[in-house]
Amino acid sequence: MSAPAGAPVPPILYVPCEGPAADDEQRLDFRRTKDGRLALMAYTALDRLVACCGDAQPWVLILTEKLDEINAQQPYDVIFLDVEIPEEHRRAAIPA
Repeated sequence: MSAPAGAPVPPILYVPCEGPAADDEQRLDFRRTKDGRLALMAYTALDRLVACCGDAQPWVLILTEKLDEINAQQPYDVIFLDVEIPEEHRRAAIPA
């Protein structure tokens, strides 16, 4: 995880999603880093997710203890905590 050494990780994380899928399952919003690694973005508070991803970003609440299960289903290389997504890469609001 990309967190300062010794920094506590909360028991729950707010994780961005791609948005509602056809099967009503939420799909996590993985991102590629510049060096090609697959990153799971996670936020330690809802206000941080909104500030870093925008208010149109869908999200799910995940227990930190479930990260290994997520990695088993969809392997990722790194977790980034509370990272700001540039405006041009944020999710747009879904039209009503």
